[in-house]
Amino acid sequence: MTVFFAFFCNILFNFAVGLLVAKFLGPEEYGRFALAHATAIAVQTAFFDWIRLGATRFYSERIRSEDPALRATLDFGFAVIAVALTAGACFLLLSGVTFTLSDSLILLALGVAITNGLFDYYTALVRARFHDRLFARLVLVKNILTFALMGGGAFWFGSAKMTLIGGIISLGGSVVTARAALLDPSSDVRLARLPIAEELMRYSLPIVAANLLYLSIPLANRSIVAVLYGFSETGQFSLAYDFGSKAIQAIGSALDIVLFQIAVATHELRGPKQARRQIGRNMTIVFAMVLPACTGIWLTLPSIELLIVPEQFRGHFGLLLPLMMTGLFCMAIIQYAIAPIFQIEKRTGPLIVAAIVACLVDPLLIIALPRDADASSLAIAQAGALLASLITLIGFASAAKPKWPRMRDIGAIILGNAVMAAALLPMRDRDPGVATLIVQITLGVAVYALIVMSADIAGLRAITLARLRLSFARTKTLS
Repeated sequence: MTVFFAFFCNILFNFAVGLLVAKFLGPEEYGRFALAHATAIAVQTAFFDWIRLGATRFYSERIRSEDPALRATLDFGFAVIAVALTAGACFLLLSGVTFTLSDSLILLALGVAITNGLFDYYTALVRARFHDRLFARLVLVKNILTFALMGGGAFWFGSAKMTLIGGIISLGGSVVTARAALLDPSSDVRLARLPIAEELMRYSLPIVAANLLYLSIPLANRSIVAVLYGFSETGQFSLAYDFGSKAIQAIGSALDIVLFQIAVATHELRGPKQARRQIGRNMTIVFAMVLPACTGIWLTLPSIELLIVPEQFRGHFGLLLPLMMTGLFCMAIIQYAIAPIFQIEKRTGPLIVAAIVACLVDPLLIIALPRDADASSLAIAQAGALLASLITLIGFASAAKPKWPRMRDIGAIILGNAVMAAALLPMRDRDPGVATLIVQITLGVAVYALIVMSADIAGLRAITLARLRLSFARTKTLS
């Protein structure tokens, strides 16, 4: 649970820092920052994500002691790619090719990609070994530095460049402070082996390719918005997408960081059949958390916009985020519920096909939909593309005959979500504010939890009661 809460708090903290950066930079400068940061994440995914995925799937305490060549190969691969990528970027900029972003922003985006890739790689190693305290330490240090340096850079300078520099230093600094604990003494660079890298790539590259294709959709759409409407509208579009995606990821990825690791351990210790059953339970839990989260964001949006969103972004935010919400829900289900079916089986090719479908549907919808005075049509196109991808991936998953969630559980989740929406919908017209938001959240959680716990979806009631008994027993012992 330490990893779950640390990861959850990390995403929420990133979410809060993102809002502060948007507030201090304003729509136009935030548009530059968001486009550069999205570019950095795309570069990181393309070049470094196979290393993180390999560590997550194949590294463990047992592998660390029995096969140090795996860690050596991962470390050497990261170093080689970082050097080659830096050299390639310098050559590209010297060639005189022009981009939407300035050369300095491109170089800073590369710096963010490398340092963020290193941070994600090291945290994946720590999670694979179930070192909860070290993981929490890395996240805590990174968050403190991010708040001080990124938030401070945006506040003092009002500059996308200084904000990105603050991000680079905060990511690198968190790794440096824990460098001694992250080293593996038995791993030597001379142990690195090309066959190991090839095996890791065979597993990871289809996932990387799919993730990169998914990332290319909002990245391309932001670039289109910048060309058609300017950087100010890009900032409006980006904040709505970043807010929604981070809010849903705060639920989905925090669950995935625990649930997928449990599925991997189950596969290693108890075999494929039990692992498939665990994946089925994981899918139920993810669906049970993501669906009401998306619904709840829409129901509470007037208060969220008033209380959290910077004033310069209001209006556009309330218009664009609901148009994106279907796509954000689909993306969460793809990443955290359906994709693990293929990951645990090491058969990740269908992920690419589904992502290609999204990349084809998005431009078709952009062309077909009438263009508005703002970026609404691109938000709708983005959501439609991700919906098409989810339908495609479910079709591939069905052919693999996985252990699907029970229809009884799915029905109970949908019923609970509908009852929650019915209870909160009349409150959407109330005056937005803190009191309204607190009442909405409290009532929504109570109504939904009552139905979900009554149905004992995926054994959540038994798990919750067991945790409560354990906490009570510990408290009684300490007293």
